[in-house]
Amino acid sequence: MLKTMLFLGGLGAPEIILITLVVLLIFGGKKIPELMKGLGKGVSSFKKGLKDVDEEIKKDIE
Repeated sequence: MLKTMLFLGGLGAPEIILITLVVLLIFGGKKIPELMKGLGKGVSSFKKGLKDVDEEIKKDIE
């Protein structure tokens, strides 16, 4: 819970709702899924890269 508070900077429900509405107005309802899909691909690619680096380090140690 503490990490969530630090991540959100202590934002309350009204602020989060306002931010969500602004994002919907800017990008529109159809663009949000596309943005989330791209974000998901980026995160998975980043995790894969971290895993590859970790494996390389373990190889070098052995």
